[in-house]
Amino acid sequence: MREPDPTAATIAARIEMLYGQPLGVLEAHSGAGPHNSMLTALIGSLTDLRLAERTITFHRDRLLQLAHPERSIGSFDAGHLLDNARRISEAVAARDAHAKTLSAVLQSLHRVPVPATEAPPAAPAPLPAPAAPAR
Repeated sequence: MREPDPTAATIAARIEMLYGQPLGVLEAHSGAGPHNSMLTALIGSLTDLRLAERTITFHRDRLLQLAHPERSIGSFDAGHLLDNARRISEAVAARDAHAKTLSAVLQSLHRVPVPATEAPPAAPAPLPAPAAPAR
């Protein structure tokens, strides 16, 4: 049996775990910082993944509405059925591509442990004063 595709919620949880902060804080941070950071790229791809999921839900619901058993299907409706099915297919492809890419990137990243607070290294012992020249 095939493992279910990661959803935006599971990807968001993995980003939060990686950065150790809630997604809202991370989104605010990525929006305020440089736009070429890994965090900004992850947040941008997550936004695209969420959009694909919403698109799938919208067009699936519309398709179910158009194909309701009590509704007659005319030539006008047939075009809408086909269009919604095509849009679902496109959104699923986009969702799968974003999920696969995000999963691969997140799998390659890991949290670096914060080093323990150490005392600064001791300064080297002063050199002895040079001996006075012999006379």
